[in-house]
Amino acid sequence: MRRVFSGIQPSGELHLGNYLGAVQHWVEMQNEHECFFCIVDYHAITQDYDAAKLHSRTLDMAVSLLAAGIDPERAVLFVQSHVLEHTELAWVFTTVTPIGELERMTQFKDKSRRQESVRAGLLNYPVLQAADVLLYKAEMVPVGEDQVQHIELMREIARKWNARYGEEFFPEPQPAITRARRIIGLDGQAKMSKSLGNTIGIQEDADSIWQRLRPAVTDPARVRKSDPGTPEKCNLYSLHQHFSPTDTVADVAAKCRSAGWGCLDCKRVLSENVVNTFAPIRERAAELKADPQPVLEILQDGAQRARAVAQETMREVRERMGFMPELVATSRT
Repeated sequence: MRRVFSGIQPSGELHLGNYLGAVQHWVEMQNEHECFFCIVDYHAITQDYDAAKLHSRTLDMAVSLLAAGIDPERAVLFVQSHVLEHTELAWVFTTVTPIGELERMTQFKDKSRRQESVRAGLLNYPVLQAADVLLYKAEMVPVGEDQVQHIELMREIARKWNARYGEEFFPEPQPAITRARRIIGLDGQAKMSKSLGNTIGIQEDADSIWQRLRPAVTDPARVRKSDPGTPEKCNLYSLHQHFSPTDTVADVAAKCRSAGWGCLDCKRVLSENVVNTFAPIRERAAELKADPQPVLEILQDGAQRARAVAQETMREVRERMGFMPELVATSRT
C-alpha cells in the first residue's frame, strides 16, 4: 500500500468545495492506501484568525471529516499541532530551500499582494507543507490543480536534502489530482471559499441550501427564461454533474439548450440533489456533536499513531545531519 498524506485547514465545518475537491477523494483512497489525514492548524495561523474560535473550528472540522466518511480504522486522522515534529522538520527544510523558489509560488504572490506587511509564515507556508508530507515519507498527495506547484517544490526540497544528507531517504511525492479539479464558487468567479461566502456548508439544512443556490450565477446568456443557454458555460451545470443522476444531467443540458425551463427550475432540482447527498452526513455530524468525546479520542489516538512515525523520521534526520543525540540520565547505585 502506498502512503498518502493530505491536510485541511480548521475552517469549521466542511463546505461543498472541500467535499468535492478533497474529502470525497480521501474517503475513496483510505480503502486502497495507508492514509494520514491532518487538520493543519499551524497553517491556519499564517493569516489573520480568531484565536478564541480555533479550538472549536478544529473540532468542527474533525466532526465533518468523520461524518463525511473518514474512518479512523482505515486512516490516521489527527491535528497538526499535536505532532511537534512537523515544525521541527519545517525548520530543517528552511536550511535547504532557496528564498527565490518560495517567492515565485503563485499562491504567495497572490496573497502577498493583498497584504501591507507580508509575514514570513506566508512565505514559508510551502516549506511547512513539505514537512507535513515528507515527515511521513508519503508517496502521494491528493491535491487540486492549484497546489501542484507546491508539490513540485516539495520534490525539490526532498532532492536537496537527500543530496546533502542521504540519498533516497525522503521520497519525491507525486500529486494525485482529484476528479473535481477546480470548484468554482456560486458567484461564478472565484474558487469556492468560506471566506468569500460563495459556497454551501455540508451540514446546512434544505432551506439554507436553497437560499444559497437561488441567487447563484448561471450562464450569462440566459437573461430571460425564453433564452436558450449553453450548459457548459453554466457553473451550476458542473455541480449537477457531481450531485445529480446521469439521466438528470442529460435532461438539464437539453432543457438549458432549448430554453425548456428557467434557471430557477434548474436550481431547484440541483438543490434537492445536494440536500439528498448531504443528508446522511448531516445526521452523522449531529450525532458526533451531541457527544464529542469519541471525536477527541479519535484525534488523540491519531496523534499517537502519527507521532510514532514522525519521531522515527526525525531520529534519523538528526542522526544524518550530525546533531548530538540526547543523553539519557542514569541513576548511580
